[in-house]
Amino acid sequence: MIASIVNHAWWAAASPSARRFRRALVDPASAQARILRRIIRANEHTAFGKEHGFASILSQEDFARKVPVRSYDEFTPWIDRVARGEQGVLTAEAVARLVPSSGSTRARKLIPFTRTLKREFNAAIGPWIDALFREQPTLARGPAYWSITPAIKHAQVGPIPIGFEDDREYLGGVLATLVGKAMAVRPEVPRLERLDEFRYATLLSLLRTPNLRLVSVWHPSFWSLLLDELATNWESLLADVASGECSRAGENDHTWLTALPMPRRAKKLAATRPDEIARIWPDLCVVSCWADAGAASPAQALMDRCPGVTLQPKGLLATEGVVSIPVRDKHPLAVASHFLEFLDDQGSVRLAHQLNEGETYEVLLTTSGGLYRYRLGDLVRVNGIVNRTPSIRFVGRCDGVCDLVGEKLNEAFVGSALERWCSLTSMRPTFAMFAPTSRKSPCQYALFVTGDHAPESAAEKLDTLLRANPHYDWARQCGQLAQARVRIVDQNAYERYAAALVARGMRLGDIKPTRLSARDDWESVLIPHDAESQGRASGPTAPPHGLT
Repeated sequence: MIASIVNHAWWAAASPSARRFRRALVDPASAQARILRRIIRANEHTAFGKEHGFASILSQEDFARKVPVRSYDEFTPWIDRVARGEQGVLTAEAVARLVPSSGSTRARKLIPFTRTLKREFNAAIGPWIDALFREQPTLARGPAYWSITPAIKHAQVGPIPIGFEDDREYLGGVLATLVGKAMAVRPEVPRLERLDEFRYATLLSLLRTPNLRLVSVWHPSFWSLLLDELATNWESLLADVASGECSRAGENDHTWLTALPMPRRAKKLAATRPDEIARIWPDLCVVSCWADAGAASPAQALMDRCPGVTLQPKGLLATEGVVSIPVRDKHPLAVASHFLEFLDDQGSVRLAHQLNEGETYEVLLTTSGGLYRYRLGDLVRVNGIVNRTPSIRFVGRCDGVCDLVGEKLNEAFVGSALERWCSLTSMRPTFAMFAPTSRKSPCQYALFVTGDHAPESAAEKLDTLLRANPHYDWARQCGQLAQARVRIVDQNAYERYAAALVARGMRLGDIKPTRLSARDDWESVLIPHDAESQGRASGPTAPPHGLT
């Protein structure tokens, strides 16, 4: 009953932003012009605004002429000043937090987050919630599981706080409190420091919620891994559902994990198997998760485990901002949130209303967080029109990023990590390449490296260096990624690498060594079966510490 009241209140609160979004869909050009004008006028007296002549910008053409397209690395001098506490650098408004995301040459990016940027996020989240409840009204009648992830502690670099305690803080204020009341899992759960405790408490909370209606996660493997844990802890979980206790609470006082005993619920669950999702949560009707590009196959595998449940592919949302919103079977651009520009394959700039169906573009963002004409690094393809606004789907990254489960490994970052790893292990390889393996669950990478052997601690050292990337670290913490392996290859590795690329149509003269590849078949190419069987290429038969 409480969840129903809260969800309907949230729905009502989302209605004004949903109406504004629907109006913007009819005239995206005017909506986008208003957003750009607001952002420019608000920040013309900042250090960035003065340097780029914001005061004289009167049109989108002026903006494109005066402000160059930039990547995060090109913004770092400005963001470093913000991090040190300097005011009025990128935004006239104070920066409330710096939100970490995966970096390219740096281990992490720090994205400025302001009060107005929060309103821009809400201008996209409101229409999404409104569309979700309109399409599936039964969702509003019960609780939901909203991707609560364990809180990650981040080193402070100045006076501005780093990161959020939990995901609801993107909403802020009363709205965040409302969402918390409709959650099947308490907001305190992310504060559990041990991953096994976090998972157990999450599953226990969900099993205590027989009328669960909605699951919203980021990568589908996150929910799949939680479902895998049901079988491992089934008997213990049912006993705790019956007693109201939590037997895995650990040494600390977690009395908030206790609940009213539910012996009838436990008895009903005991008559099911842990893989019978439809019987465990009969009211579950929607799973919202990434389902584009590399997430498409895991999303379909998840749906095979959840018969009768609708998959809602998420829109394109990043730490920096929102690009699209799921509405029915389309994903129209978030034209009421930020100012969006797009680069076509010729490098020409297109505005939101100028995109052509079937074509692919790179996304540029301008937001109230102080990012102007920012290269998000995402490629999107137009798959339709909603009113007069293009609908898009994510098709991949355009900046050498490998992204199996949201870890966003960039070649520059991996290259830097490998250089440090070589120094730590005293390895001097003539060939070193990091790539996914064909292992499916959990996903895994391997470092293919020449040498006679690698130290026993090589895999741990590599793992430590890679976990400087916060998204990679989170994927390792929650089990979406296994620890990377170190695979010794012979001195002919580059020749095999080049031959494989030539066989796929690449000109030999165009082939360059890479530190990071997105292909998952390099193991079969770089380690011949005869060498594997004789143990020449992979080192000891069963070395310790995950090194193979």
